[in-house]
Amino acid sequence: MSNRISTPFTARSTVADVIAGVDLTGKRAIVTGASSGIGMETARALASAGAEVTLAVRDIEAGARVAEDIIAATGNSNVLVERLDLSDQTSVSAFVARWSGPLDILIDNAGIMATPELRTKEGWELQFATNHLVHFALTTGLHDALRAAGQSRVVVVSSVGHVNGEVLFDDIDFTRHPYDAWAAYSQSKTANILFAVEASRRWAGDGIAVNALNPGRIADTNLSRHIETPPATFDPKGSTGVSVKNIEQGAATSVLLAASPLVDGVSGRYFEDCQEAVPFEAGVRRGVTEYALDPEKAERLWQVSIDKITGAR
Repeated sequence: MSNRISTPFTARSTVADVIAGVDLTGKRAIVTGASSGIGMETARALASAGAEVTLAVRDIEAGARVAEDIIAATGNSNVLVERLDLSDQTSVSAFVARWSGPLDILIDNAGIMATPELRTKEGWELQFATNHLVHFALTTGLHDALRAAGQSRVVVVSSVGHVNGEVLFDDIDFTRHPYDAWAAYSQSKTANILFAVEASRRWAGDGIAVNALNPGRIADTNLSRHIETPPATFDPKGSTGVSVKNIEQGAATSVLLAASPLVDGVSGRYFEDCQEAVPFEAGVRRGVTEYALDPEKAERLWQVSIDKITGAR
């Protein structure tokens, strides 16, 4: 990857480091899953730079408390709360219908991991639906708003977990094979990257940059709530030698892709530790796999996603 993008920031950089000197006055942003964890920290950083930030959350009361905290911390009163339930296609359609005007930044941040076998009312496997399908519906639904902004950015939060498996096109919803929580998670995170690849290709002429990222292993978030015994890779200085990040560090790559002039014009790529990721090598839990950047798989996933979303309406 000879033209790999690099920045002065590292795995230890925080959102404050990345947002320093950036002025987002007049910009409008949406952050999904912004009531806790790195979503909350991402929203706080964007607000601190002057953006109008909409917290797209399932729990309105929790979102309102976070909005109050962000307003108090940043002095930016343009922090709004809207209901968005990513397990419910109707909720997504309603959110899109309510949105008015241009949109400069969309952070597809919300996600779940390693859940028991659960399904949406459409019969979709819940991790694939929440992490990819409904974010797909949200982002494509907001396409006109993103285009209207002139130069907009979409940031899709994926995971190093994508290295554990491809999208299972022959049985995405585990209707014919035994359910595997980690296989389901891995395919949903691979789907996040493939979405960025194909959206970048389709929307290049619309001034919309779309990138995916691995936030890193982050302590003190709700993502691992379904794991009875967190794996050793969550330990500081685990077997891979990669230490756990705090939330301010974990949100840094999202904020970089959302706001930094260092990545102006960059699209269709996958970042980690505030750098474009290197190719994945077996035995090392870093980097990006070939299958996650495969343009044919990306185009196939787009069509599968359209078919599912339109078939549910």
